[in-house]
Amino acid sequence: MEKLERYEPLIDDFGAFLDACQRSLPSVVRVNTIKATPERATAALDEEGIGWTDREWSDTVLELDTDSPGRTWASYHGWIHGQEEVSAIPAEVLAPESGERVWDACAAPGSKTTQLAALMDDEGLVVANDNNLGRLSALRFNTERLGVTDTVVTNSDARNFSLKPFDFDSFDKALVDVPCSCEGTIRKNPTTLDEWTMDHVRSIAGVQKGILRRAVQATRAGGTVVYSTCTFAPEENEAVLDHVLDEEDCRLVAFDVPLDSRPGVTEWDGETYDESVRKAQRFYPHHNDTGGFFCAKLEVEG
Repeated sequence: MEKLERYEPLIDDFGAFLDACQRSLPSVVRVNTIKATPERATAALDEEGIGWTDREWSDTVLELDTDSPGRTWASYHGWIHGQEEVSAIPAEVLAPESGERVWDACAAPGSKTTQLAALMDDEGLVVANDNNLGRLSALRFNTERLGVTDTVVTNSDARNFSLKPFDFDSFDKALVDVPCSCEGTIRKNPTTLDEWTMDHVRSIAGVQKGILRRAVQATRAGGTVVYSTCTFAPEENEAVLDHVLDEEDCRLVAFDVPLDSRPGVTEWDGETYDESVRKAQRFYPHHNDTGGFFCAKLEVEG
C-alpha cells in the first residue's frame, strides 16, 4: 500500500481510501439487455435464492450476494455478465445509439464491447479491436455468449489502426479504455502493486497518448470519444488528456454520472495541465465501494 502514498495530496480521507483498497470488491453484474430485461434477470436470481440489490445510477447494474455470479442460471443463459461497477461507466458516458459506428479501441475481454452493443440494441456496428491476439478468444467468446451480432473483431495496434478495410472513413464514437498500471483494481487483484514502477507508468502513458490521438483522428467532427483508465496516476490520466488537447482538434466536455466523484487535477508533481481536465472524473474506492477509475469525455472538432 505504500506505493499509493504518492496520491495522498489528491485524496480526501486518505485513511478511508487505504482501508477501502484492502477490502474485497462487492460482486457486481450487468444485465445483458440483448437477451433479457432487468426484470427477467432478477426473477431468475430470485428463483435461485440469490439476493440482489440494484445500483441506483443504472438499472442494469446489480450487486449480488454470491461470490460466483458466473455459476448462476442467469449467467449461463447470457442474461447477466460479471462486470465491475465502475467498468460500466465509460459505455454509459459514450451513450452510443442504434445504427451508429463505434470503435472500441482496446476491447478484450469484451465487457465494454458487449455493453456498447446492448446500448445500441445490437443495431449498427461496433469494431472491437485489441492488439493482444491471445485475448481475442475471450472477446469473441463473450460476444457470442451474450448474443451480440453487430460487432466485428480486429487485431491491431490501436495507435496505427487503419480504416482501409471498411467502407467508411470515420467513426461516430470511440471508446478508449486503455491498458494502464491498474492501480484501481487492487481490490480485485491484491498483487497489482507488487511489480508497480514509475518506469512502467511513464512507458504506458506514451502508449495511451498514441491510442487516444488515433481515436480522435478516426472519429468524425462532432463525434464523441470517451477515455478511461483504472489507475490513479495523473501521468496516465490528466497528462494524457493535456497532451492530446495540444495535439488534436478536440475539447473536453462535462458529463454526469450519479456516483460520487472528484474532478480531474490540474497540477501534479511540478506539472500543470489544461484547466479543462477538471471536467474529467475520478472515482475512488471509498466513495462508492467500488474499484478506482478515471473517465473523460471528449468532443471532436474540426
